Amino acid sequence: MPMVSRPPGRPEEPPDTATGSAHAGAIEPARAPTCAPAGEPTGEPAAEPDARHRLTTLQGLAALSLDAMASVAYGPESIVLVLAAAGSYGLGFTLPVTLAIAALLAVLVASYRQVIAAFPDGGGSYAVAKTHLGRRAALVAAASLLLDYVLNVAVSVTAGVAALTSAFPALYDDRAGICLAVLLLITGINLRGIVDSAKAFLVPTAVFIGAILTMIVAGLFRDAPASTVTADGHASVLAHNATAVGALLLLKAFASGCSALTGVEAVANAVPSFRAPAAKRAQRTEVALGALLGVMLIGLSVLIGRFHLQPVEGVTVLAQLADASLGHNAAFYVVQFATMVLLALAANTSFGGLPVLMGLLARDNYLPHVFGLKADRQVHRHGVLALAAVAAALLLVSGGDVNTLVPLFAIGVFVGFTLCQIGMVRHWRLDRSRGWRGKALLNGFGALLTGVSALVVTATKFTEGAWLIVVALPLLVLVFEAVHRSYTRIGERLGLGRVPEPPHRAPSLVIVPVSHLSRLTCEGLNAAVSLGDEVMAVTVTYGAPEDRPAAEALRRDWELWNPGVELLELPSATRSLGRPIAAYVTDLAARRPTTRITVLIPEAEPAHLWQRLLQNQRGAVVARAVRRDTDAVICRLRFRLEPQGTRS
Repeated sequence: MPMVSRPPGRPEEPPDTATGSAHAGAIEPARAPTCAPAGEPTGEPAAEPDARHRLTTLQGLAALSLDAMASVAYGPESIVLVLAAAGSYGLGFTLPVTLAIAALLAVLVASYRQVIAAFPDGGGSYAVAKTHLGRRAALVAAASLLLDYVLNVAVSVTAGVAALTSAFPALYDDRAGICLAVLLLITGINLRGIVDSAKAFLVPTAVFIGAILTMIVAGLFRDAPASTVTADGHASVLAHNATAVGALLLLKAFASGCSALTGVEAVANAVPSFRAPAAKRAQRTEVALGALLGVMLIGLSVLIGRFHLQPVEGVTVLAQLADASLGHNAAFYVVQFATMVLLALAANTSFGGLPVLMGLLARDNYLPHVFGLKADRQVHRHGVLALAAVAAALLLVSGGDVNTLVPLFAIGVFVGFTLCQIGMVRHWRLDRSRGWRGKALLNGFGALLTGVSALVVTATKFTEGAWLIVVALPLLVLVFEAVHRSYTRIGERLGLGRVPEPPHRAPSLVIVPVSHLSRLTCEGLNAAVSLGDEVMAVTVTYGAPEDRPAAEALRRDWELWNPGVELLELPSATRSLGRPIAAYVTDLAARRPTTRITVLIPEAEPAHLWQRLLQNQRGAVVARAVRRDTDAVICRLRFRLEPQGTRS
């Protein structure tokens, strides 16, 4: 058969939505997109009809950068907690370790600017690896990003609630319930669209950035802490009698602090969510994110050394810094509240990036196609709900304790970072555009740094729970492969991409299940005689004495009505309703193999939603049995019951 060529759909939309409503319920494998050669200009549309549902640069910063921004609340703390094992001497290395992380951040931001330019359709690490490293590497990158995004939601929400309980200790025992409430709020906002979430989070983002920068500036002008009330009465976790800092400890501190780099890739994953010119807006967002994050990380580390801060149990490092810089006053609580809000909302980065990535995977047949569907507001609704469900499960398992989740964090994202940078090196070698050697060198250096970081993070946190990620990554890849094989088999069975035989007319028989005479029965037969060459009504009868009067009444009324359609009684020894009809259809199909059999099930649709509870669900029972046991066409005819008084 000749092959059918189909134009590729938009990158963020599955092909089975572009074929019209006739295929809305089909389970068809999607065709892989055809990508324009790298380096060729990608023209932006003159006007986007859905521009109001896409992000500006400022909105992108609020919607996709909260994860990275909020990491300043737990990134420096992770470094300090590790270095505290070497006592006060170890804490002196906080700034050098932070500078190393900031240098890696600069490399990543520069690299992802190049990724955005080269792959404006989004997908980040997955898109790069798929194009230049092969299918298996792309699936590893996708799996690592999926794990990172899910963990980001759980860690962000729990860290936000931890900031709240640091200021209000009485809420500590209720943190699991508070976490779920925050997750529900964020999910609800994201179901309204990424632009609505960006608008809602714009003010909290600005307040947080302003509060942290104010705290840093105020702290730099102080020679001593303004207050230590927050840490008073709390036990120090600083080790005593330790005077040496080994390379292993510094590597572990670096690995822990690298949690601050998660979220840097989110902008590159969600480029299609920006307004035109999408790539330029995404690049500006990436640079703004890197600059703000770097300044805040370095500034906080300087304050830690300036105030000789020591970590204590039950109080975050950021809370101690706010106390020391601003004093224990209203400004302190503004910082804590802003941190709590932004940490909780940092989960929005995942809600902005992961559904787009899942849509790309669905388009390539590695996830169910339902994840590629979009609502009116450009929302991948099923991806949002799936992310919320998995994150809620993690919150329940961890009990809302951030320390349970942090060891699992950042491993997956560094795997994605590394694959992305390696893929970009190959991209520039093939592209060879102006300045390609410098760009390839930058990406190669980034791949080396992130690869080493991935190994260090995994090795240092393996026994703390990181082994779960090592196990989960290949399992996710196997799931992707299984889904892809299933779609391939379905595609072969359906003959996708081939011209089918011309349609031909076959004799048609429509079977209408009935249980009594009513307008519903009449409407069902009217539809049946309009659809088929031959119509037959069937009713299931039971031998119990209490059922005989109803069967005899139906037989008598049918003869009096005389609709011109035969009524066939199907006796049943049990109380089953669907099985006798399905068995009759199976027998009929065997005796008449060339006849197209349709089972038309008339059903009343109540005027009010609550009235559906009053229905007996006979139609659903019959439809389920026929679908399970036969190949007959099932047609469910809705007869709408209008509210009383609406008829003229």
